[in-house]
Amino acid sequence: MGNALALGVKPIGSSYDLERGNEFSPYLKDKTSGIEPVGDQNQPSLETLVLLKPDLIVSWQPIEDVYPRLSEIAPTTPYNWDGKDNWDSDKQPKGIWRDYFNFMAEVLNKEEAKQQAWNQYYQRIEELKSALGNRYQNKSISLVNFCCGEIFSDVKNSFPGSILDDVGLKRPEAQNINAPLGFIRFSEETFEKADGDVLFVYSSYDGEEHFQRLKGNPLWSKLKAVQQNHVYFVDVSAWRNSDMRAAHAVIDDLYKYLVDTP
Repeated sequence: MGNALALGVKPIGSSYDLERGNEFSPYLKDKTSGIEPVGDQNQPSLETLVLLKPDLIVSWQPIEDVYPRLSEIAPTTPYNWDGKDNWDSDKQPKGIWRDYFNFMAEVLNKEEAKQQAWNQYYQRIEELKSALGNRYQNKSISLVNFCCGEIFSDVKNSFPGSILDDVGLKRPEAQNINAPLGFIRFSEETFEKADGDVLFVYSSYDGEEHFQRLKGNPLWSKLKAVQQNHVYFVDVSAWRNSDMRAAHAVIDDLYKYLVDTP
C-alpha cells in the first residue's frame, strides 16, 4: 500500500500491520482514508475482497497457497521473489525494497511516477547529507529491534540499513555487514556490540517487555549512547515496512533526531 500511494494510486483495500489489529501503520497518516482493511498480510479476508470487487490484486509470493482463490476474484499479480527472500548480499546490497517498488510501478503502469519518486528520494538524501554536514563523520549509528523474545539489528542490506548507507552514516562494526535476511541477533550478554554513538530502538510484538528487562541490566547503563542520552525510539512499522513512504518516514526521523535534536 505504501508503494502504491507513493506512485499516486490509492488502493480500494489493503492488508494491515499484524501488530495493529485492523489499523494501518501510523507513518501512512491521513493517506488511508477510504481504504478498506482486508485482513492481515498472511490471512487476507477473501470475503472482504469479493465485496470490494477489485480490478487487480497485488500479492506477496509467500501466500501462494491462496493465489488460486485470489485469482478467482480478480487478476492477481504476485511478486516473484525468485529466491530474494534469502537477501542475497551480492545481488541485493541495498535491500529488496527497491526492486519491489519498481515492480509495483510496472504492475500499475506508473513509470513516470516511479522516476519522480526516485528523484524525490535521492534529492532528500542529498539534502539530509548537506544538513548533517560532518557532525557524524566519526560517529556510528546503531539500529536495534526487540522482537519475539530476541534482540535484532538491521544491517547494511536491510531496509533502514540501506537508507543509512545512502546517507553515508557509519554503523558499529558488528552491524557494518550484509547478512542473510538483512539482520543479525544479539544476546543480552553481548549487547555492548550493538552500541553506537546513536542508538535507534524499535520494538515488535512482545519486544517492549524484553526491552524493559534489558534496561534493568547493568550493561545498559554502560552503553555510550545511553550515557550520552542519544537513544531514540522510533516507529517499528516505518523502519521495517520497506516501502517508499516508509523510506521518507525514516528520513524524517533522521532529520528529527540527527539534525534538529540538540
